[in-house]
Amino acid sequence: MAVETLRWTGKHLEMIDQRLLPNEIKYPSFKNAHEVAVGISTMVVRGAPAIGVAAAYGVALQAKCLSNQSQQDFLNGLERAFEVLAQSRPTAVNLFWAIKRMRHALTHLIDRNIGGSGIFDFTPSAIAEGLLAEAIRIHHEDVQANLTLGAHGAKLLPDGCRVLTHCNAGALATAGHGTALGVIRSAVAEGKRISVVADETRPFLQGARLTAWEMVQEGIPCTLITDNMAGYLSQRVRSML
Repeated sequence: MAVETLRWTGKHLEMIDQRLLPNEIKYPSFKNAHEVAVGISTMVVRGAPAIGVAAAYGVALQAKCLSNQSQQDFLNGLERAFEVLAQSRPTAVNLFWAIKRMRHALTHLIDRNIGGSGIFDFTPSAIAEGLLAEAIRIHHEDVQANLTLGAHGAKLLPDGCRVLTHCNAGALATAGHGTALGVIRSAVAEGKRISVVADETRPFLQGARLTAWEMVQEGIPCTLITDNMAGYLSQRVRSML
């Protein structure tokens, strides 16, 4: 089973509700920037790369909602969207990176639509389409970056190794494939026998609820341990070398 964190339906954004995993798989819909911001702040979606992609879609969704407004109302509404998304997770670096990129895309699209006359004139619906294209581009770029990381990292994992993980750095934390877990996925895809030992990761239990679930979906052997077992386990392994 390929884990989908976010998916664009052509009309709205769907994100897997990570608060319900592993007991229930549910994809609520998000139709504007405010709904996406709530999804980020309440941890429907988590993980820096996934949050960044979600924010990009949040901007695009709000632009779509405002596409029938006047030029000034369109720009004012997008400014409020940028603000509400920025407040959703103040510590998420990718969130602000995505917002900055969408701001640059907005400026570029407006400049391109003004033309040589220099008159402030653009069509909000055309700008909205351009912002959606940028959000989709950000989504695809993140997946590709993870696949590239996985391919490079897989070379470092010997056949038969066991990897200790903490928190969740898998497909659920990104737009797809994952970073640390992406390396493991890529190694397994190459035919290597890899097993995982996942810390539970208190207090939100990202390891127990998310990493272990992802590994089960992929058929990758996974052993769940409590956080305070990690040091002892590492010491035992070292003593056997």
